[in-house]
Amino acid sequence: MFNEEKRFSQPIRWAMVGGGRGSEIGYAHRAAAQRDNLFQLTAGAFDLDPQRCQDFGTSLGVDPQRCYADYTQMFAAEAQREDGIQAVSIATPNCSHYAISRAALAAGLHVICEKPVTFSVTEAEDLKQCAQARNLVFGVMYGYSGFQMLHQAREMVRRGDIGAVRVVNMQFAHGFHNQAVEQHSPGARWRMNPEVSGPTYVLGDLGTHIFYAAQMITGLAVDRLCCHRQSFIETRAPLEDNAHVMLQFEGGAVGTLWASAVNAGSMHQQKIRIVGEKASLEWWDEQPNQLRYEVQGEPVRILERGMGYLHNDSTAVSCNRIGGGHAEGFFESWANLYHRFGTAMDAASRGEAQPDLWYPDIDSGIDGVRLLECCVESADNQSGWVKF
Repeated sequence: MFNEEKRFSQPIRWAMVGGGRGSEIGYAHRAAAQRDNLFQLTAGAFDLDPQRCQDFGTSLGVDPQRCYADYTQMFAAEAQREDGIQAVSIATPNCSHYAISRAALAAGLHVICEKPVTFSVTEAEDLKQCAQARNLVFGVMYGYSGFQMLHQAREMVRRGDIGAVRVVNMQFAHGFHNQAVEQHSPGARWRMNPEVSGPTYVLGDLGTHIFYAAQMITGLAVDRLCCHRQSFIETRAPLEDNAHVMLQFEGGAVGTLWASAVNAGSMHQQKIRIVGEKASLEWWDEQPNQLRYEVQGEPVRILERGMGYLHNDSTAVSCNRIGGGHAEGFFESWANLYHRFGTAMDAASRGEAQPDLWYPDIDSGIDGVRLLECCVESADNQSGWVKF
């Protein structure tokens, strides 16, 4: 169970690139990072406009002298300070992730980056090498993966409660973009611009989230996949607003992934169902505190977050923040990730061995980018099978 006691002698001095006024994701980063007193927002390049950046940063309590016109200026100036920043979160459009991440690592900063981390696997692997060479933590913001019941599912798979995994069905399919909303929504517009978003839309924006959840829970490695993608709003082509992926995993398990922004009437429909030889598990992010456990020939069991019958998390940080019966949600999930990022950063900064601690790292980011590359290759070749 979490509490408000200080775990570090001093919070990690932390900055943001992007995430300025009106950014829902920027707010989520700040709310999560500061929830457990592990990070202190010290500086920022929040906006491309210097005046807007300073106005917004000072409204958050940041020294106006540490609200910078751009990230290069911030990294250079902070490196000259004894109290300079130690970590940075990158909440900018996809096209800028690689350049900003590489500059941050070169400046000796730990990095937390939105996904997808880069446009290509080659770029993502370069970031991994840069981080490893400097003993820096690189976290990827798969924000939903901090939900407690996903970790319960992971442990149940590990200890054999459902037997060998046979089928993994993944989906993240909302309906909010079933019309051409990008005509009046800047946030949607950049996601549907290949120069800014990269080679995919819904696969990168949505599919990578649930794909990472599947990897985290099952530990399965993809052998090959095939992808069929569509642009139902024709002006979005070549980027897809709907995609179906079939996957074959090493060892014989199979899976499907449906990513969509045109699932009319749907809120989120982010779900994962893991079918084993003895039983199945199912989780839905609109009911995140419950996990369905279905044993063949027995009544369905709904496992509830925070209860004593669940797996007792023996890692350095528990996921539960309040007793069972109380609803926990999106911000708690993000805060769970930031807690782990901070714990790993603190150990690295003190030259200690990394704790036995789960968090989505650069390898997770690389696999997400690889998923996108393979899906594009398959879809562009009549949905042929592609080696992962």
